[in-house]
Amino acid sequence: MDNYNQILFGPSDVSKTLAKRLKGIRKRKKITQHQLAARSNVSYASLCRFEQTGLISLESFIKICMELGVIDEVKDLFTRPVYSNIEEVLNDRR
Repeated sequence: MDNYNQILFGPSDVSKTLAKRLKGIRKRKKITQHQLAARSNVSYASLCRFEQTGLISLESFIKICMELGVIDEVKDLFTRPVYSNIEEVLNDRR
């Protein structure tokens, strides 16, 4: 990620965006926060905090993704290499 993107999208922005997307999926599936918390074994307080602030443990995030049926998207993160320069490409082939 270059410096320009780091200024526009910090860690807080990314986590809030992920929370907003998962909240949208939850609502589209007509699942309440209480239902999702119970089904995913994530506390209701943690789920509410996540949807409001984007803050949650990785394990709880994964549990929520599993329950909402989007775990394959999470598992596919970082599967395609992203290169910044030719040296990285060459190092990857070794």
